[in-house]
Amino acid sequence: MSQEFRNRVFGAVIIKSINSNFNADFTHHPRTLPDGVVYSTDKALKYAIKDYFKKMNNQENIFYTKRLNENLNPLTLDETYERLFGEYPKKEKGEIVRMRVLENLLKCLDVRLFGATFAGKANISIHGPLQINHGVNKYPENDIYTEDILSPFRNPGKEGSEEKEMSTLGNQTNLKEGHYVFHFSINPQNTDEFYEMVNKDKSDDHKLCLSTDDIIKLKEALNNSVTALDSSRKIGTENEATIWVQLKAGSKKVLPSFTELITVKRENDLSVINCEKIQENLIEVDDDVEKVEIYYNPVTTKIIGCNKNNKTKHYNILNNKEL
Repeated sequence: MSQEFRNRVFGAVIIKSINSNFNADFTHHPRTLPDGVVYSTDKALKYAIKDYFKKMNNQENIFYTKRLNENLNPLTLDETYERLFGEYPKKEKGEIVRMRVLENLLKCLDVRLFGATFAGKANISIHGPLQINHGVNKYPENDIYTEDILSPFRNPGKEGSEEKEMSTLGNQTNLKEGHYVFHFSINPQNTDEFYEMVNKDKSDDHKLCLSTDDIIKLKEALNNSVTALDSSRKIGTENEATIWVQLKAGSKKVLPSFTELITVKRENDLSVINCEKIQENLIEVDDDVEKVEIYYNPVTTKIIGCNKNNKTKHYNILNNKEL
């Protein structure tokens, strides 16, 4: 069994979006709050993380991702389970063994992190240790623009009508500049009850857990997953910074949402991320803080607050080298 990860973590992922549309609504515009501030759902970041896991860790089972059948239609929940694990385990009377289903689900990296709401032939709900909030644009401007684009094809006219002479016009809408701040937290205790059940009577080598290896893969995804997305609508959107505050084992302290504590501005072509309010909060719980890690690109980004010291380290997000 890999070493179990038991520390609680609070942090933030900051996503820069320039002339891009990271998370569109159903009208294909960037999502906005009632006051006009651009935001993103947590699902957009979770999708990027799972997509990164698929690309970089092919040997890992990722359960909640789209898979297609031979007709190019998405699999159902039950079909996905059976593709990964075979037929549902059943008792002699045909009743599904839910404990075995739970154990199989916890073999998937995304379920160990995010949890699951599994409503297939068996119903299981897992409150995952990793929770991500909506991302809010903390840049003071929220400039959205729309541009026309030309399709190489024409739309067919009504039956019996003459052919249209012009190809189809469309449009796309982008955010000029935004810096989405997503607060996240990790609490391994959320899944303790499930691991106690599935690990009963297992040797240490075969026990399931949220491991330090899982956390290493998560950090890589938090630093790179959005940049690694290669769709045309996501070009211009990239991972700008990650803040990771790890508490000491056994600490019960709770920190406020980092989304409300961070501001972003432009200064001499640099993105300036102000974390002074985070630092003020960390001073109040210093005895409970094990380490603070801040990842960013020093060529394009400047961090104010959370200065380097014996607990706080700054790293280049491109290569993980300490700055």
